[in-house]
Amino acid sequence: MGGRSDVYFTDMRTGPGEGLPDKMKRLIRAAGIDKIDMEKKFVAVKIHFGEPGNLSYLRPNYAKAMVDVIKEKGGIPFLTDCSTLYVGRRKDAAEHLDAAYENGFNPFATGCHVIIGDGLKGDDDVDVPIDGVCLKSAKIGRAVVDADVVISMTHFKCHELTGFGGAIKNLGMGCASRRGKMELHSSNKPSVDQKKCTGCGHCADKCAESAISVSKKATINEKICVGCGRCISMCRFDAINVNMDQPNDVLCKRTSEYALASIIGKPNFHVSMVIDVSPACDCYSHNDIPIVPDIGMFASFDPVALDVACADSVNKQPVVKGSVLFGKIEENEDRFTGTHTATDWRVMTEHAETIGMGSASYSLKSLEQ
Repeated sequence: MGGRSDVYFTDMRTGPGEGLPDKMKRLIRAAGIDKIDMEKKFVAVKIHFGEPGNLSYLRPNYAKAMVDVIKEKGGIPFLTDCSTLYVGRRKDAAEHLDAAYENGFNPFATGCHVIIGDGLKGDDDVDVPIDGVCLKSAKIGRAVVDADVVISMTHFKCHELTGFGGAIKNLGMGCASRRGKMELHSSNKPSVDQKKCTGCGHCADKCAESAISVSKKATINEKICVGCGRCISMCRFDAINVNMDQPNDVLCKRTSEYALASIIGKPNFHVSMVIDVSPACDCYSHNDIPIVPDIGMFASFDPVALDVACADSVNKQPVVKGSVLFGKIEENEDRFTGTHTATDWRVMTEHAETIGMGSASYSLKSLEQ
């Protein structure tokens, strides 16, 4: 995609008569969200509900503001995310809903329902053709594919595998089903922790490929296993895990291609909140203090330009005293590679631009100007 894309920005300052949710509404309207025809359309709002215990995820109030705008335009909104690959409280739809409600994402607070994008057990997906550089298709949660419009709402922060978690990561990794996340993260099949395994056989009963056998303990035949990852959610004792051994550069490129698959052929719009810029993902059940001060809200039709604009804004900020990054880097060094030295976030944004997802060049338009 050539040329510069418009990215709209506003800071976190407010005064009497306008709270932050209302200011976000003003931002997204300035950025052009009203151009999207939402009348009687299903609108997927892709958001991270936060792993319980972590308090840096976006507050549900912002989701409510977005839902209000969608409803004003006649849309039918729902909040969505897909199951996690790792063991936690979001690895199947039942637990995921519990976690979302616990963190405030319920119909009473947000004005719409939560739908876990890849179904009860993380295997309800659609193979979306993309003809990418790394992949020819991507396994995206069915609810996301079925939506008529996709809107991403992202808490912009650091990420140990992609450098930062922005719109591309939120869409690509977040909309991937469990099979998709296997494809993103691992070149191996799941393995059984023999110390945790009780030999109950539940995983073997549910394996569609008959790849699991049980003789006191479960074992997985890697030659038969197709890597769907369903057994991870089936195990009630958290004894099955996946080795996340995909090289970061490969993961970043595949994440970009999955992000493209999540929005291909449909209207899409993206909001990122550069606040509480924590050193790690919201997938952890804890969070650390931010590495830089809060900056503001950004919005764009172009997720690539949005991510680059957010990254540039973080790199212009001073490092917060007492944070994990304090004293580790020079003033002009990249805040993300300084936090996670094995990652280069530009691999993800540059590849997203290469495959036509957007432009890394942007024109920043501030509501304060």
